[in-house]
Amino acid sequence: MGFSSITHWLIVLLIVFLIFGTSKLRNIGSDLGAAIKNFKDAVKNENTTKVKKSIRRTSKTRARK
Repeated sequence: MGFSSITHWLIVLLIVFLIFGTSKLRNIGSDLGAAIKNFKDAVKNENTTKVKKSIRRTSKTRARK
């Protein structure tokens, strides 16, 4: 008898709500969402700067020829 039963998960969820409260869980969720968004933006910015640097390098090598 593991944690595959829905009643076990409901009890665990109830205990989590009692320990943390709904406001803390809401704050944790919004903080986690903001962290994921910032990570995606950072990855996107890093990729665009790499592309810009490679474009500059290729244009410099073409100018030398």
